[in-house]
Amino acid sequence: MDDRDRVSSLRIARELHEQILSGQLAPGARIVQEDLAAEFGASRIPVRDALRRLEADGLVTVVANTGAWVSKLSESECADAYQIRERLEPLLLLQSMPLLTDETISKLADLAHEMEVASDVEAFLRLDRDFHLLSYSAAPKGMVRDLVEKLWNTTQHYRRAFAQLNGIDSESVTHMEHRLLVEAIRRKDPEDCERVLAGHIRRTRVALVSHPELFD
Repeated sequence: MDDRDRVSSLRIARELHEQILSGQLAPGARIVQEDLAAEFGASRIPVRDALRRLEADGLVTVVANTGAWVSKLSESECADAYQIRERLEPLLLLQSMPLLTDETISKLADLAHEMEVASDVEAFLRLDRDFHLLSYSAAPKGMVRDLVEKLWNTTQHYRRAFAQLNGIDSESVTHMEHRLLVEAIRRKDPEDCERVLAGHIRRTRVALVSHPELFD
């Protein structure tokens, strides 16, 4: 692949990444390579490469000789993903927490406040993603961090469904949990960090699996 195709691949991947995370492309939506090539004025080579990048990120499912779709989870797959997150994310946070600077912790507090006054679900989701991934940002790069980020991508649609079901008003339990998490991080309290974060993720899982219609 030459430099021009590589640039096209990155541009296509970035655009699709944003469309999927923002909900413009719903889980299960078919991605037609010929249409993408025409839309971006590119050959099929960078399109295929972009889809491979997105597949590695957990956003796209590619079936050889069949096509590509926005990744979609069944009810059991979603429950499994959240159970993995319940265990892995506290581990990742405990790796990150001792290395977080005062400046980063202040930014986490700011993000928690911004979520409380967010004007809509999409704004809340962007801030929520920034908040949690920032809390993990001091952890060493490796398998745990890569898998957590992939699971965040794959479960994006379902976090949106949870926010729509439960609301994002300032009295939401979600905001209280974010505040508790910031304070536990500020105190460098590993037990509280683990307890609050695991419960935060578990509550989302329980709410989602109680609404099987979300997975039709």
